[in-house]
Amino acid sequence: MSPAPEPPWWLERRPSGPLPVEGGLKARSQRGAIGRSWWSARFVEVLESIGVGGRLGRGKAYARSGQVISLEAAAGSVLAEVQGSRPRPYRVRIGLPTYGKSDWALVEQAMADSAWYAAKLLAGEMPADIEDVFTSVGLTLFPTSVRDLTLDCACPDREVPCKHLAAVFYLLAESFDADPFAMLALRGRDRETLLENIRARRGGAAPDSDEPGAVPPDDGVPALADCLDDYFRPAAGLPGMPSIPTPPDAVLDQLPGVELTVRGRPLDELLRPVYYALADRE
Repeated sequence: MSPAPEPPWWLERRPSGPLPVEGGLKARSQRGAIGRSWWSARFVEVLESIGVGGRLGRGKAYARSGQVISLEAAAGSVLAEVQGSRPRPYRVRIGLPTYGKSDWALVEQAMADSAWYAAKLLAGEMPADIEDVFTSVGLTLFPTSVRDLTLDCACPDREVPCKHLAAVFYLLAESFDADPFAMLALRGRDRETLLENIRARRGGAAPDSDEPGAVPPDDGVPALADCLDDYFRPAAGLPGMPSIPTPPDAVLDQLPGVELTVRGRPLDELLRPVYYALADRE
């Protein structure tokens, strides 16, 4: 009797879980929410609110177990490879629209016009209300609907997003903890160009149209970020306050009236000689 033929590959029994990965990218957070900063948490919150969070739970497990092999983020695009249950990793792509030069000029001018935003950003910090800057010029920092995103995965799962896309979302959100400016880079403006343009606008000159990062000539005025340590210190010493002599019994004049007499004399009148006597003994 001849042996039974092997079943075709599409009928082969697949492993119930993903294939293990050696040296994969693992989320630093192994329990609870992923993302320590407000901006990474905000990124996940927005994704869940627009319906992208359907499979974030399984994606979180993938992110923590190191199933993401590689992840590269650039302006408007995130490319990654995620190991699933099949031998060949799945290629994942997430797209987000970038803003053009004119849009970024509005954002940078709004940042430069506010000493608070400029000081924070030039010091390498992300202001907690940075979204308000984009809103003020009619733009958004985070995606507001699923139409703002392009989601693609090579896996056969028809659900979008699949767990492979979700895993990449989590690692992308966690990467914002290390570099919050990566959020802005996804929208088309890298950290160096952004800060150089803010410095230029704070200096009173707009960046050159052909060189977005051009800095105006040094006019002898230090940048705000270079003088933050002394910003709130007075430039000169305050004049001393003149010493005004105070009578020893002045405290009695500050007390509320007391209708108490001793042998027909008001109490404060009896106490005044005592205060003078104590002052003479000092």
